[in-house]
Parts: sequence; structure tokens; C-alpha cells
Amino acid sequence: MAPRSKAVLLPCAVLACISLAPMTFTGIAQSPTRTNRAVRHAGAFLPLELVEPAVTSYVEIWTPMFKAAVESGLAPDFLVHWGHGAAMGTVLIAMGGYGTFLGWQTRFGNGATLYPLTLGKTAAEMHPLLMGGALFLFFLGGQGGLILLATQGQPILQSAHSSTAVLGLGLMAIQASLGLTMGNAPEKRTVHAFLGTGIMVLLSVHMYFGLNLGNSF
Repeated sequence: MAPRSKAVLLPCAVLACISLAPMTFTGIAQSPTRTNRAVRHAGAFLPLELVEPAVTSYVEIWTPMFKAAVESGLAPDFLVHWGHGAAMGTVLIAMGGYGTFLGWQTRFGNGATLYPLTLGKTAAEMHPLLMGGALFLFFLGGQGGLILLATQGQPILQSAHSSTAVLGLGLMAIQASLGLTMGNAPEKRTVHAFLGTGIMVLLSVHMYFGLNLGNSF
């Protein structure tokens, strides 16, 4: 097989395995009660218990303020429960989705083209700005999600949603590093394009698990 073909197929195969892994670990047959649904959608498949004590200590710095806001009525229950999902879903679809579109347009040779909502920047200029901004917001939003879970008395880092979040952030950081260093190397640009698309698939799976987690309590 040609080296270029391997560069295309390898990241696709790796991301397919990663994206499907959570489904394997969460396929536990349970009766459709609220408690059993929570168990079924827990399904963490990364050993996050190794870092959970440190993360819990950090989260506990912020939870008293959020609990006080809930108790005072300043933060409605619906906002505490679904605010994280609404915000991160918007980032994924709007910034991640459009950023992916601009990335592929750049790969297809349309990098100098101006598209709607790019604020006068070309596709090649706007793509890294959107994806870098999405990574930054995902990093902040992930912390907010943990704090809101703890505020509602739920365990953190014990769900497939948490595991896919760690994978997604890690792969996005690798992807950003590749984007900054790949230059015009065709093999690296191919890996960057397909790895980025695979990450979007993984983050879509992450959103699916997040909706399931939110519906479980």
C-alpha cells in the first residue's frame, strides 16, 4: 500500500475504534427505571479514578458558590441541568461544524475564498481561529460541566461522557499541534484533515452520551 494511502487510512481506523469504544462499554441491559438508566449510561472506559481525587478537590472550590446560587433562586434548576449541554452543543455545531467545513474547503484548494460569516477572512485564515476558539471553550466548558454535575450531587469522571471528553480534548490538542507544525507536507496535511473529521465524529458521540447522562437524573 502506498505511504499516502496509509496516511489516510490509519487515522480513520484509529478514530473509528475510539468513537465506537464507548458504545461497547455502555451496552448494559437494565430495566428502564431512572436509576438503572443512570447505571447504563455511566460506562466510563478510561481509568479516570486515578485523577478523580485531584479533580474533585478543584471542583469543590467552586461548587459552594453554585449551590448558593441554586438555593437563592438565582440559578434555575433547568439552567444548571442543561446549560452546559446547550452551550457546548452550540460550540460543537457552530464553531466545530463550520470550522470543519472551512478546513475541507482549504484542502480542496479554496483556502483563499471568502465565505459567509468569516468576517472578511479567507477559509484558510478562519479555520484555525474557529477550531482554536472551540478548543479553548471546550476546555473551559468541560470544567463547568464537572462543577455543575457536582452541584447537582452527581459523581464526576464516572461516565462515558467524561471519558469521551478527555479523549476529545486530548486529540484536539494533538490536532492543533499538528496544524501548527505540518507546513506544506502532504502526508501531515492528510492526517490533519482526516483526524480532524474523526474528532468531530468523536465529539458527536460525546454529545450523545451527554444527552443520555442529562436524561438519567
